[in-house]
Amino acid sequence: FVRARIDGRLHDLAEEVKLDKQKKHTIEILVDRLVVKPSIMSRLADSLETVTKLSDGLVVISAEIAKPGGSFKQDEWLLSTQRACIECGIGFPEVAPRTFSFNSPHGACATCHGIGSVGTDEEGEGGELCPACQGNRLRPESLAVKIAGRSIADVNRLSIRSAAEFFTALSLTEREAFIAHRILKEIRDRLGFLIEVGVDYLTIDRSAATLAGGEAQRIRLATQIGSSLVGVLYILDEPSIGLHQRDNRRLLATLKRLRDLGNTVLVVEHDAETIASADHVIDMGPGAGRHGGEIVAQGTPEEIRRNPRSLTGRYLSGELTVALPPRSREPKGLLTIRAASARNLKSIDVGVPIGLFTCVTGVSGSGKSTLVLEVLYKNVAKRLKLVVDRPGRCRTIEGVEAIDKVIHLDQSPIGRTPRSNPSTYTGLFADIRDLFAKLAESRARGYRPGRYSFNVKGGRCEACKGGGLIKIEMHFLPDVYVTCEICKGKRYNRETLEVQYKERSIADVLAMTVEHALAFFAPIPHLKSRLQMLNEVGLGYITLGQSATTLSGGEAQRVKLAKELSRRATGRTLYILDEPTTGLHFADVQKLLDVLDRLVEQGNTVVVIEHNLEVIKNADWIIDLGPEGGDAGGRVIATGRPAELAARPTSATGRCLAELAEHSLRQSA
Repeated sequence: FVRARIDGRLHDLAEEVKLDKQKKHTIEILVDRLVVKPSIMSRLADSLETVTKLSDGLVVISAEIAKPGGSFKQDEWLLSTQRACIECGIGFPEVAPRTFSFNSPHGACATCHGIGSVGTDEEGEGGELCPACQGNRLRPESLAVKIAGRSIADVNRLSIRSAAEFFTALSLTEREAFIAHRILKEIRDRLGFLIEVGVDYLTIDRSAATLAGGEAQRIRLATQIGSSLVGVLYILDEPSIGLHQRDNRRLLATLKRLRDLGNTVLVVEHDAETIASADHVIDMGPGAGRHGGEIVAQGTPEEIRRNPRSLTGRYLSGELTVALPPRSREPKGLLTIRAASARNLKSIDVGVPIGLFTCVTGVSGSGKSTLVLEVLYKNVAKRLKLVVDRPGRCRTIEGVEAIDKVIHLDQSPIGRTPRSNPSTYTGLFADIRDLFAKLAESRARGYRPGRYSFNVKGGRCEACKGGGLIKIEMHFLPDVYVTCEICKGKRYNRETLEVQYKERSIADVLAMTVEHALAFFAPIPHLKSRLQMLNEVGLGYITLGQSATTLSGGEAQRVKLAKELSRRATGRTLYILDEPTTGLHFADVQKLLDVLDRLVEQGNTVVVIEHNLEVIKNADWIIDLGPEGGDAGGRVIATGRPAELAARPTSATGRCLAELAEHSLRQSA
């Protein structure tokens, strides 16, 4: 090499070059000088190879570019083969799939380790955004890679439907399209499967912990569709939960597609359209609990309709209908929500009638839960000095002074341990213990109410600590629970069980169904009234001591409803329920409607999020959100009485109500 550039000046190495040892110098070796023309390609490649070997991959290209008039423009480029820049000091590892995973140390943000949040905010609550990645969960190097101007975090924030549109409309060169063809096909297919099962409103980055049970089930179903397996038995438990009737039809088409591939699909369901779409129906009954357990009828939907023994068939045929008596209640005022903008709500104003039964409807993901639970419930609860998480954003809610109490009856468990049960939750068990403590035998023995509690020492079986079961730890396997050998599962010791009321011990009472206990305690008014409430909400078949962990979400919600009904009504309470018909047969829906109607008749306000058309058609007022889910939702599409909504073709709920009315007319004719 005969020339070098030192501190920006070119030197001939045949001459003496003096350097100041006190200064840091930039020394660059001139490897080759070329005139750009086609014949230099081979020499250029050789020269670049030489440069990269000597410099660990750094190359400076200095060019003199001719300008009009005979002058020249000097231009330079610093290039590297090492995925690093010597000027700005930024380097990055080889780009691989793990680079874009927040579950991998190669992709996760170094500050929050891929969680997206750190510590607590100023109010002492978790979920403060990570200051480094701003909640994107990835390293800056990962976020710097973009397709069509979007980083992977940008794409993950899209709803499933918007993501499908993004990947469909992606504009690629011929070479890029060839490279990406197979992976794009997989992405589009998987997004398509998710759209088919009705979860297109969810964002791709939605946390699994925030998904409803029905949403998680439908996502698993989409996975199965993509596998294209044959000869599989699929079992689904109420897949229509949380689905609008319009979306439910897409789900039915998906189930039929699985069937047509050569699989067997078994569905536990109460939805009329799903039952009518089945090839074969097995109707269980005739009642619930000890009154059930039999196959009442089976066959095609038409055969079920014609079978007089089938209660389901009588509802399907139109012989029986879910209906409330005709009424024309007028609101006592309005709870007016102003500029609600939480999540996907588009700064909407909406009025909730006070003193009426209101249904909030709309396609899946349209903003129903956000409006009712996050905005309405939490803001009203905060005004009433109740402790709640941060309410959803809105400017204000007018008319709250007409409400003195707000109750959200959700489907969360009534207890986390087997020791919780319907009788303890409703307060019924305290009254039963008092009754046993007042018996002559108890007074003679000195037994107080605590003696009949299985949670404290004295009357309980100490071998199982009143649990009735003993846990055996299996170390590497799940724990096993076995019936206590001492009390045989009765929870109490021998002395406690010797005290009996009408020849029944306290353990015998806990083993009674609500229906049985109602007859047993009929002479005792305060016990009868509590049991009557449990029976009226359709829980006559559960036992008083049934473990809370074995109750479904719908059953837990109805236990809470029965507890509220047992309290003295103020006539100014706001009751909020989220899909209370989950898991309910037509006959049970009727019982629930009767109970809700009674609450309204007492002057209270009932707001229900619901997809069940049998409930919606019986509401006093409907608030319909949409028009779609996710970003395309969050607007008020229509409000009014059911008949008014049925006349609104722009409302998906209105169209379904119109179809239901037409179907009912055909049946009656």
